[in-house]
Amino acid sequence: MNRCLARKIIEAHIVSGKWEPGAEVAIRIDHTLTQDATGTLVFLEFESLGLDSVKTELSASYIDHNILQTDYRNADDHRFLMTSALKFGVYYSPPGNGVSHPVHMERFGAPGKTLLGADSHTCTAGALGMLAIGTGGLDVALAMAGEPFFLKVPKVMGVKLTKKLKPWVSSKDVILEMLRRHTVKGGVGKIIEYWGPGVKTLSATDRATIANMGAELGATATVFPSDEMTRDFLERHGRVKDWLPLEADPNAVYDEEDEIDLSTLVPLIACPSSPDNVKRVSEIEGTKVAQVIVGSSVNFSYRDLMIVCKALRGKTAYPGVSLEINPGSRSVLENIDRAGGTTLLNHSGARVHQSGCLGCIGMGQAPPTKAASVRTFPRNFKGRSGTDDDFVYLSSPETAVAAALYGQITDPRKLGPYPRIVEPKKYEYNESIILKPLPPEQRASVEIVRGPNIAPFPNFDELPDEYEGTVLLKLGDNISTDDILPAGNRVLPFRSNIPKISEFAFERLDRSFFKRCVERGGGIIAGGENYGQGSSREHAAIAPRYLGIRIKIAKSFARIHRANLVNFGILPLVFADPSDYRIIEQGSSLWFRGLRGAVSSTEEISALIKGQERAVRFTLALSQRERSYILEGGLLNYIRKSNNRK
Repeated sequence: MNRCLARKIIEAHIVSGKWEPGAEVAIRIDHTLTQDATGTLVFLEFESLGLDSVKTELSASYIDHNILQTDYRNADDHRFLMTSALKFGVYYSPPGNGVSHPVHMERFGAPGKTLLGADSHTCTAGALGMLAIGTGGLDVALAMAGEPFFLKVPKVMGVKLTKKLKPWVSSKDVILEMLRRHTVKGGVGKIIEYWGPGVKTLSATDRATIANMGAELGATATVFPSDEMTRDFLERHGRVKDWLPLEADPNAVYDEEDEIDLSTLVPLIACPSSPDNVKRVSEIEGTKVAQVIVGSSVNFSYRDLMIVCKALRGKTAYPGVSLEINPGSRSVLENIDRAGGTTLLNHSGARVHQSGCLGCIGMGQAPPTKAASVRTFPRNFKGRSGTDDDFVYLSSPETAVAAALYGQITDPRKLGPYPRIVEPKKYEYNESIILKPLPPEQRASVEIVRGPNIAPFPNFDELPDEYEGTVLLKLGDNISTDDILPAGNRVLPFRSNIPKISEFAFERLDRSFFKRCVERGGGIIAGGENYGQGSSREHAAIAPRYLGIRIKIAKSFARIHRANLVNFGILPLVFADPSDYRIIEQGSSLWFRGLRGAVSSTEEISALIKGQERAVRFTLALSQRERSYILEGGLLNYIRKSNNRK
């Protein structure tokens, strides 16, 4: 059998099950990653397991999302995360040190390893030949405890890259082309594996841009081979000892195939308000812009930012355009400074921010009302920026800097000769900023510091056998976790306070939802295709569960959100006949009988629409493991009950 690389890595880590299409396997996890928007709950969940140390090869905690300390809440949570990391043997990267994904690549990433992260863009590390999967925080807490991660054997899409990119076209245009072809649903249930001669023309950080936005395709993971470009990256970061070559077998077999001739690509841009609304830059030239931001979790690298610096040499951003730079890490910023880049940025009028996610998660950098903002970020869902009436475009650094200079969206090929970028032979950084795990004998004396905003985790009851609920909200296709529970500096500080953060559920779509949910004592939510796309935040499952939502019905669910629903005891049901979506209305009352028996052993269940005396069928595409979680009211309940049996 000529195996693809993704299969090789998975099979090397299988602890139960085997590689068969659609079968469930359990894999060993080498590394875990958390960030502060999800990490507080992860550590609370890990702590509830009663262990004194993580069991992984390496676990790291990054403070990169909620780094604005506008009051005590974020600052308190940062202390909680630091002391928890010291207590349990976890690396700790403090605020301002960088976004988790570039820092993990720089300091810890290694070919052939598995990485599970409580962040949907964990897939970035696939650039180094890792199997890196974003998931909900509870799955990460269990991996930290040494438990395997369960997944259905995915399909693997092999994407052959040929030739090389032309000047002013970059790796962002590659992933935008993939989104143009395959949409935000095109990667669901799949791993995207890039191969072919064109791969060798892309640096590790070029690959990171492509891998990062595999999350926008809905993919489980993105994998690149580990080759000389991977070795070059690790050597420049002083870690060549971690390199090993990895690639697919010759004539590897893929479930699906695609091919991109890199030389044919042109500058592309994702228009408001979806990453797959992709057009040629030349099609929308002349659109006036008020803001341009380069950096954060994608297009974070030295090369990406130095392209901008050199394009700005001797020039000034267009009057009225706010040009902002978010370096991916302190290392990137330090090395840009050594090359004279910060002087060029300062002279141009750019604002250089601390290393972090910032505007990508709605933490500051909100654009003006109804004004265009061009960003190198991975997402542009409506309102995610912090401005309800936003018009956010996603582009390469090349297209972004052209917009900053001209004051309007402009084809970057008009900027003249393409700058030549030479990376530092050795990247400089302060090794001591990341706190290393304490020796085991010192951890017992560490006291975890808890601020007043950290509330006890709620208890949830088991699944009833009979349930009658009102459809409190009916939604369309591609509902994101930002729609379900917004991010931003108004909401995320309550990430460790479930009762409070639940008040914001669905407020962007229906400001009366919380009140209606409280009055009804919960109910049912209906959605269309790809329900729950986007971020991995498990709050988008926990908050509705806290409000009494027991069932969500949809035409299809996004992978991570579906897993989070199961983990917290919300039953995800899929229309057996998608056309039945039309007959379910907001306000409909659905009556389910024999729920526990159906969840225990059947593949389908019916509900009666009261008042219409009509039944609607739903499928239960659940593994036996997931059925057990649902019956107990969630994974934590299942673990506690299992531990009591021992």
